[in-house]
Amino acid sequence: MRFAKTAEIHISKLLFAGIILFNSCANNPSSNKTMNEAQNNLTTDTATFGTGCFWCTEAIFERLNGVIKVISGYSGGVVPNPTYEEVSTGTTGHAECCQVIYDPSKVSFDELLEVFWKTHDPTTMNRQGNDVGTQYRSVVFYHSKEQKEKAEHYKAALDSNGAFAKPIVTTMEPYKNFYSAEDYHQKYYEYNGGQMYCRLVIAPKLDKFEKVFKNRLKSTAKTEE
Repeated sequence: MRFAKTAEIHISKLLFAGIILFNSCANNPSSNKTMNEAQNNLTTDTATFGTGCFWCTEAIFERLNGVIKVISGYSGGVVPNPTYEEVSTGTTGHAECCQVIYDPSKVSFDELLEVFWKTHDPTTMNRQGNDVGTQYRSVVFYHSKEQKEKAEHYKAALDSNGAFAKPIVTTMEPYKNFYSAEDYHQKYYEYNGGQMYCRLVIAPKLDKFEKVFKNRLKSTAKTEE
């Protein structure tokens, strides 16, 4: 995960130092069949983000305080019930993404956006590191008008403030469907931490994330060394 120190400062300022135009994000529970019982609780809300490989996205967001559950899956495509192999061809239109079920009384959508912007490169088109293809695009699948407006607002503000060296290419796409990935993709880092991709790609991202967001981690994540 490579984001410049200046980008970190700009993002934090934009999100938390007076430029925020919205104070709350309305609950909008999804009717998608992949949602578990937590989604029926009116005190929860849902965000859906694509930041490249969903193994990385999941490992990061599930450590954030206020996040109840993170599900790896596919969204934004035209093929129903796609398999990992189908999505990997880059022809289904889906993006690898994560559905983040969270408690808005503990973590806001604005804060989730801050994590989103800071933990991947939003300036590379259809690519994150060595992962290349439309399935790895930087994307916010918005569930409501409020989420769309916030995401677009921050994207424009970050660009105008020069937070990144290149223009942000993140797309804002309406949430239409979400298909949970195969079981072996869920909690991938937790169960496969010794695997080379986890050690060389995910672990360094988590290390940076936990240092930047150390005051907003779940208590179990804070104590892990």
